[in-house]
Amino acid sequence: MSQTDTSTQHDTRAPAPTPSDPVLEIRDLSVDYGFGGDPTHVLREVSLTLARGEVLGLAGESGCGKSTLAYAATRLLPPPGLITGGEVWLTGRDGRRADLLALSDAELRAARWRDIAIVFQGAMSSLNPVYRVERQLVDGILAHRPGIRRSEARERAAELLRLVGISADRLRSYPHQLSGGMRQRVMIAMALALEPQVLIMDEPTTALDVVMQRQILEQVMELRERLGFSVVLITHDVSLLVEVADRIAVMYAGEIVETAVARDVYTRPRHPYSAGLLGSFPPLHGPRRELTGIPGAPPDLSKRPPGCPFAPRCPHALDVCRTELPLLGPTAQGEPGRRVACHLHTPGLTDGALPELLAR
Repeated sequence: MSQTDTSTQHDTRAPAPTPSDPVLEIRDLSVDYGFGGDPTHVLREVSLTLARGEVLGLAGESGCGKSTLAYAATRLLPPPGLITGGEVWLTGRDGRRADLLALSDAELRAARWRDIAIVFQGAMSSLNPVYRVERQLVDGILAHRPGIRRSEARERAAELLRLVGISADRLRSYPHQLSGGMRQRVMIAMALALEPQVLIMDEPTTALDVVMQRQILEQVMELRERLGFSVVLITHDVSLLVEVADRIAVMYAGEIVETAVARDVYTRPRHPYSAGLLGSFPPLHGPRRELTGIPGAPPDLSKRPPGCPFAPRCPHALDVCRTELPLLGPTAQGEPGRRVACHLHTPGLTDGALPELLAR
């Protein structure tokens, strides 16, 4: 295929949009690294649905495939990455659907930034250091809207900076003259220049202090309310997603292992890996508790063991976990809107005796 909130506070957010109104659907997306007869399978038939107006959090440890998923879905995956299967369906404002992986280069160029945009992890390496901010914003606008005059593009660039809380006089600045938070805001302004329907944010606040992280994420959520776009927020920090996301998808070893409403993931994790992630961060509210973390290390995907990839690190692993790969499906409690890939939720295997942490 061509590649080119917490439980102790009242939640005041509006009800999450339902996946019945999807704007982005990723179906069975698979990615390999390397060519020849022994490639490394880094994504294995990953499926996700993003509803219109929704904030979907994608969480997991470093190396689990979060960024690879984002770059593959937008066809920005660099070599030696290779998309080996799947579909990425985007629904336009007019209701028409298109598979991004099947578009021609010209069609894909038109769809990028106009329909789907991405905020990369490192703002300093994403901005050209020898061009002023104005040129980088204006050139992007002119490239996708050739009928617009340069003066109008400059006005739009100034408007975009003000939108993300930066004075318009910073248009004449070079990237190195801006703080880390300001550079990240410029990247968000660039991504919103053409008013896309979907904004993918790949660890956008990793290099920033916690105060700046909160300021930027609050601003993005405010802009989402005003402009109506959907967000895929990629991070390893589940506690951060609980505050801003409607739903969370937890990823491990190139697969989705749990999806649910954000509050449910935080208060009642169903997969042992999700519980481990939550045990690796201090609670935002309530009494102090000891951090437990997750023993061991993520698997080497080039020598992936049979069965569940989390089995060697799982405190609740069964014999079947080491031989058979669990499929993403309903939980043992049959909770609507939640799916989990774990044999502990397979009827008949645990006799209904789920570990207390996963059953509460």
